[in-house]
Amino acid sequence: MADFQSHLDELAAIGVKVYAASVDPEDKAKEVQDEVKFPVAYGVTRAQADSLGSWWEERRQIVQPSEFLLRPDGTVQTSSYSSGPIGRIDPGDVIKMVNFIAKMAAEKAAAEKK
Repeated sequence: MADFQSHLDELAAIGVKVYAASVDPEDKAKEVQDEVKFPVAYGVTRAQADSLGSWWEERRQIVQPSEFLLRPDGTVQTSSYSSGPIGRIDPGDVIKMVNFIAKMAAEKAAAEKK
């Protein structure tokens, strides 16, 4: 989450809002919330993780990172599901993807005007 915090201004400049959620109880999530400038939800349950298709780690009773880039209408543009410390979305890649999608939309709009 610290990496997203360090890119927060760049993400905001292209209209991206960052939210996080955790299995942690409220007091522990508050500690994280104090370190970042985006909302951190707490108390994610196994049922909620399952409904997202996330990987629940039985041993530690946690959900591995599940990351979603949503379109302005709230539908999922892309997602990433991790089963461990590898495979997480990088904020720099989010910036590249959002800029690419905007470029493609602008090119499509320009072509439709012709």
